[in-house]
Amino acid sequence: MTTGACLASLGHFVTCVDVDRAKVSRLAAGRVDILEPGLDDLVHRGIAAGRLQFVVGARDAVRHAQAVFLCVPTPMEAGGSADLRAVEAVTAEIGDVLPAGCALVTKSTVPVGTSKRIQDLVGRTDVPVVSNPEFLREGTAVADFLGPDRIVVGSDDLAAARWVGELYAELDAPVVVADAASAELVKYAANCYLALKLSYVNSIAELCERLGADIDLVTEGMGYDRRIGRTFLKPGPGWGGSCLPKDTSALVKVAESVNYDFTMLTSAIDENLAQRDRIVAKIAGAVGGTLAGARIGVLGLAFKAGTNDLRDSPALAVSSVLCALGAELIAYDPAIDGEIAGMTVVDDAYQVAKDADVVVVLTEWAEFKHLDWAAMAELMEGIDVVDTRNLLDPRVIVDAGLSWQGVGRPRAAARIKVS
Repeated sequence: MTTGACLASLGHFVTCVDVDRAKVSRLAAGRVDILEPGLDDLVHRGIAAGRLQFVVGARDAVRHAQAVFLCVPTPMEAGGSADLRAVEAVTAEIGDVLPAGCALVTKSTVPVGTSKRIQDLVGRTDVPVVSNPEFLREGTAVADFLGPDRIVVGSDDLAAARWVGELYAELDAPVVVADAASAELVKYAANCYLALKLSYVNSIAELCERLGADIDLVTEGMGYDRRIGRTFLKPGPGWGGSCLPKDTSALVKVAESVNYDFTMLTSAIDENLAQRDRIVAKIAGAVGGTLAGARIGVLGLAFKAGTNDLRDSPALAVSSVLCALGAELIAYDPAIDGEIAGMTVVDDAYQVAKDADVVVVLTEWAEFKHLDWAAMAELMEGIDVVDTRNLLDPRVIVDAGLSWQGVGRPRAAARIKVS
C-alpha cells in the first residue's frame, strides 16, 4: 500500500494488484483499512489524479509495465526460515508475460540468493531482477518513504539497479547501488541490529533494577554518544511486530545454511523471550504472586503505538501468558476493536480499571499519559500500576494514591489508599 501510493505521488503510474476482491473494491473506492498516517490521503490523491488504480489479476496488470514490484508477505515458517511461497507463486504467474526489459523488483524482505532464485523461475535473460528492500516503520511509513535515510538497489545487472534507483529521483536521499546478495543482506543486517540493540537495553534495564540504577538516566548518558545515538534505547515488554521476529529467525537460518553459528543473534532472540517472562513475573508480584483469579486491566494491545497491527505484538504475548496462568484480562487499545481470545476488549480506557487488582501499560499510546489517574484509582481494587513502557509520570500515579512500577527504574511507592 505505501509503496504503491507513494510511487504514484512521485508522478509514476501505478497499478496495485491483490487476490482479495473485497479488498481491491474497498481500495478502489478510496477506503484504507489500515492505520497509517497520511496513507489514505495519498491513496485518494493518486486515484483522483489517475496515477493509482487497484485491480485483481496480475497477468493483465503487468503486460505493459516497465517495473513490477513484488510486495508480498514473506512470513516465518515453522522452522524459522522465510516462507517464499507467495514470492514464487506470483513470479510463476507473471514470468512469461512480463515485457522485455521490465525490471522485476523485490520489495519483500527475502533471504540472500532470492534474486537468483527468481531469475531462475522467470527463466528469461531479458527481465532483470532487482532487490530494493524497504525500511519503513509502521506508524510512520509514508514519512519514511518520502524522507528516507537511504535507498538501496541491488542486482547482478547494475544498469537495471541504477534505473530502479532513478524511480526515486524526486527524493533527496543517497542511493546505494550494490550486487543482489549485498542488497538482500542489508535489510536483514539493519533489522537484526535493531533487535540486538533492543535486547541489549532490556538487559541493561534488568541490571538497573538489580543494582539500583535508573535506566532513563543510563540511556540518556548513552544517547549523547554519537556512535550510539538515542533511537531504540527504550526498554519495554520485548520487541515484536511484523518484521523483527521473522527477520531475526530468518537470518539465523541463513547463517546456518553457510555453517555459521550466529550466537549473538540467537542470544538476542532468547533475551527477548526472557524479557517477556520478566514482565509476567513483575505483574504476578504486583498481585501477590498468584495470577490465577487476578483481575488485570491492560492498556495497549498493538505491537506499538500509532498502528493497529497485532502481529507478533509483545503486548499480546504477555497477555496470552497472563490468561494461560488464570488471570482475567480487561483490555483497551485506541486502535483495536473486536474480540480477542482469552480477554475482554472494551472501548474505554477507564473500563479496564474497574475492580482491577493491577493495571498494566503494554503499548506506549500517548493518551494513557493523560488519563485521569485519580479516577482510575477510584475504580481499581488494588493500587499497583505496572508500566512496561516507562510511559507514565510516576509522580502523577503516586499523587493519585497508586503505586508505580516501571522497567529498569526505581519503584514509586504509593501513599496508603483509603476507601
